[in-house]
Amino acid sequence: MLERRLILRPDGGVTEVLLEGDPEGRVLLFHHGTPGAGLPSAEMVAATTSRGLRYVALVRPGYAGTSRRAGRRVVDVASDAAMVLDALGADRCLTLGFSGGGPDALACAAAIPDRVAAAGTVGCVAPFDAEGVDFLAGMGQENIEEFGAAVEGPQALGPFLERFTEDLRTVTGRQVADALGDLVPPVDRAALTGAYAETFAEDIRVGLEPGHLGWFDDDLAFVGDWGFDLATITVPIALWQGEDDRMVPFAHGVWLSGVLPNVRARLLPGHGHLSLCVASIGDVLDDLIELADRGR
Repeated sequence: MLERRLILRPDGGVTEVLLEGDPEGRVLLFHHGTPGAGLPSAEMVAATTSRGLRYVALVRPGYAGTSRRAGRRVVDVASDAAMVLDALGADRCLTLGFSGGGPDALACAAAIPDRVAAAGTVGCVAPFDAEGVDFLAGMGQENIEEFGAAVEGPQALGPFLERFTEDLRTVTGRQVADALGDLVPPVDRAALTGAYAETFAEDIRVGLEPGHLGWFDDDLAFVGDWGFDLATITVPIALWQGEDDRMVPFAHGVWLSGVLPNVRARLLPGHGHLSLCVASIGDVLDDLIELADRGR
């Protein structure tokens, strides 16, 4: 049964974590998408529990029950991750980031490598200033407008996200594919149905309950200095990217696969952004476990 727990931060705020599975199991530290709250799908629960993993979702500042931390950089997640592992009595973990959580998984691999046995990403965005990548090329129109506003600055991004948030705070599973519009290609629309769509929509609603500021801080962090050097990561990385992704285009995964020094890249035709989370989450976890076990 899913457990929610609040952990007191040194700055006086709280970090929310979601826990599912055997308390003695190997920790899978999960970083949710943007926006989101870390609610696991039935596919994720089945995949983690069948592999003896304990699902631990770290809810980023400003989302759901986690206190906001204005001006945060991507690398700042590493101190929160270490704090959560300490609170759970876990020396090490596997870590996995989906979509907007991908940079966080990489940040943990970079900043606390002694705590991370292997890291994985699914549909991870590249840094905005990455040389050789046109960041916006191939994105759906909604993301082009969103990141355009982020680059323009807080005064443009805030009103944009406020409008978008009002629509998404009440979105249902039946509505969510249409609400995301041009970001959802046919392969992802086919995946975004039934129970998975209901959980996906609930994850967005719960994440946005406090408002849009977690999303706001994510976007500014993505287009700013991440605070670490991808090329120095020594932890093994499992990178998964769909060729038909409209949220994080294929070129981002290709670029990351060429920069990360210890990466196993799965650059997959016929997949989008969400389809991997329905059809392939077990394979992603097997990849992570194998890479972690190689280093033992």
